[in-house]
Amino acid sequence: MRIFHTEKFIQQYITRRNESLFARDIRDNYHKLSERIKGKSALIIGGAGTIGSSFIKAILRFQPAKLIVIDINENGLTELVRDVRSTPDTIVPEIFLTYPIDFSSDIFKKIFRHEGPFDIIANFAAHKHVRSEKDQYSIEAMIENNVIRAKALLDLLFTAPPKHFFCVSTDKAANPVNVMGASKKLMEDVIMAYASQINISTARFANVAFSNGSLLFGFMERLQKQQPLSAPSDIRRYFVSPRESGELCMLACILGEPGDIFFPKLNEEEMISFADIAVDLLKAHGFEADRCTTEQEAREKAAAIPGIQYPVYFFESDTSGEKSFEEFFTTQEVLDYTSFSAIGVVKNAERKNLQAIGNVINSIEQLFRQEHLQKQDIIGTLKTVIPGFNHIETGKNLDQRM
Repeated sequence: MRIFHTEKFIQQYITRRNESLFARDIRDNYHKLSERIKGKSALIIGGAGTIGSSFIKAILRFQPAKLIVIDINENGLTELVRDVRSTPDTIVPEIFLTYPIDFSSDIFKKIFRHEGPFDIIANFAAHKHVRSEKDQYSIEAMIENNVIRAKALLDLLFTAPPKHFFCVSTDKAANPVNVMGASKKLMEDVIMAYASQINISTARFANVAFSNGSLLFGFMERLQKQQPLSAPSDIRRYFVSPRESGELCMLACILGEPGDIFFPKLNEEEMISFADIAVDLLKAHGFEADRCTTEQEAREKAAAIPGIQYPVYFFESDTSGEKSFEEFFTTQEVLDYTSFSAIGVVKNAERKNLQAIGNVINSIEQLFRQEHLQKQDIIGTLKTVIPGFNHIETGKNLDQRM
């Protein structure tokens, strides 16, 4: 039986790093991190996902005394517990509780009131896929989760502010061209409005290799189900490992100043295409890529028991909201490149006042009350509240791809 080591594959073929990108920054700030995490209480929202669980593993190295994890994914929470309790040299705090609930629910508010106050709160609950902008229903759900509920959480934090609060963003928030990126840019605007009263930071980061639901995660699922691989041939992306994603978020959460936006220092030559990863992944599993010209051809070839040839379908991207390149900041943002070895920090993010943000949220909620709302109505409103939002609409979405 061929054993596939995901972490080793990421190091060799994707990040091409033998050590975490952020290892030096963690070493340089080890005392400060330990001082701010050891013996402290932490509440992690959306902790069953790849980035949230990686953040949990990162802070467990510094021995918090209490850890409560919230996520609507009950199975994901079960795996999180099994994972951390099975990992060597991991000290699990005596108070380690997981709850499969919605962070906007009344039950969550009870937990916040009765189990707090918390020193560290991190929110990873988010719609993260560009494919989630297929129509007005999916867009409304995305903005509800990424923006409106995030603001409600911040309002709740006013009653017992943590010492450190982190809310995850995305590189797609810089000059957004899709609704997911626009929703995260709006989320950044929301948290910046609260940064004068709560110690808030965020992070934009690259694709997380093999994260739950990602295209690379999908490659593994296709292999297990003996189905063809499919990927855009013209899209190159920056990647970090799951471990690096958690470490970046930890550094931003614990070391960031109010309003800071952290991002990884990555060079353009470090970008890699999904097609190249697919070919390398097949080689690691003992296959050679059999390039097909259509989805149908790929499906038909996969239906037979494969030999050494494995069907793949590579195509040029033509779906809505797909950015041909990645960027972590805009030309208007002031950057700090000296405080950390492998991290840059946006220092001048615009801070609207709470009333202005409240007005924006109210206008969006009023829009959602319309019975016959259309996708373009929402995009039009987002363009008025997010300067520079240049939506790419092709009439196609990723659910129409294999």
